[in-house]
Amino acid sequence: MTWTIPNILTVLRLLAAPGVAVMFLYFHRPWADWFALVLFVSAAITDYFDGYLARLWKQESKFGAMLDPIADKAMVVIAIMVLTGYSGMNPWLILPATVILFREVFVSGLREYLGARAGTLKVTKLAKWKTTAQMIAIAVLFLGTGLEHLEGIARRGMTPEQYAELVTAGLADPIRSCGVRGCSSYATFVGLGLIWIAAVLTFVTGWEYFRKALPFLRDEQ
Repeated sequence: MTWTIPNILTVLRLLAAPGVAVMFLYFHRPWADWFALVLFVSAAITDYFDGYLARLWKQESKFGAMLDPIADKAMVVIAIMVLTGYSGMNPWLILPATVILFREVFVSGLREYLGARAGTLKVTKLAKWKTTAQMIAIAVLFLGTGLEHLEGIARRGMTPEQYAELVTAGLADPIRSCGVRGCSSYATFVGLGLIWIAAVLTFVTGWEYFRKALPFLRDEQ
């Protein structure tokens, strides 16, 4: 493997995927939400630039082609896992999240089964739009969870720092949702709408890949 700038960006995006979850282990909310949001958006931006620079500088490689979709899937899967937990297991999020996760596992299984013929399932333009929709939706949802936490703290008449001290001392529980129709609700509603759009695109692309793979799945007579 050659350590070109496009390959380095792809590796950094892969490392950023678990980093999103790690933010919630080492930082208090809402700082964890903001750091996760910044890390996720920064990593999502590299998804465009690594491919663009690889084509521009003629540095496309098999390593980059292999790792790029893995990094994208890792980002989406880990971020969705974190969001479903901190959204109070909102069913309006769990359903599209299930569709997205099922499709990613299903298509990965198809590619593994096809082996050398996996080129049949090349990434389409619609699949790229699907990934873009997923990442925008996840970023907006992280914004919503952070704002919800701030609003919940405000309702209790404390600053984020004061509440963080109580949580650290074991005198208060982390707030998952304030339940107030404030700015956080708008961000959450927009994020949920976008994640449903992403789920529809995800289902359509998954069906397309399955249809392309069908000829290779039939038993020989």
